[in-house]
Amino acid sequence: MGGLLALLLLGVFAVCVLSVLLTGADSYRRLTERDREAYGRRTAAQYLTTKVRQGDQWNGVSVEDFGGRDALVFEEEIDGETYVTRVYYHDGYIREQFSSTDAELAPEDGEKVLEACDLRLSPGPTDHEIIAEITDANGETTRLVLALRGGKGARP
Repeated sequence: MGGLLALLLLGVFAVCVLSVLLTGADSYRRLTERDREAYGRRTAAQYLTTKVRQGDQWNGVSVEDFGGRDALVFEEEIDGETYVTRVYYHDGYIREQFSSTDAELAPEDGEKVLEACDLRLSPGPTDHEIIAEITDANGETTRLVLALRGGKGARP
């Protein structure tokens, strides 16, 4: 009788441990999925914000058509020659392309930066703002208003 009771107690203990492990594993899975989704949204927004801050100079940032879609265009002069960096959406990715102004490159020539479903860019309500709407791989849309410090009111 004592051995049977000990075996029954061991079985109950094993079921309880298994139940706690399965509950913990499910919670961990949900947390990692949530973090992965948030990472995609935050990374795309931080990437665009950082690019604007890095490239923001007098009349150096604009939104232009590139391959039938809007692109964030940064112009800079290096050793007397003008170069452009384009950030745009093409074929499931936010892409970046750096070239001289006279180079004729297609949208598929850019480097893949982040997976996304869409990127829409437009001038903001004032001359020194750009509105970006990023739709991540999960279909969540993040709207950013990017303020340009080098806009019309700034000094060269």
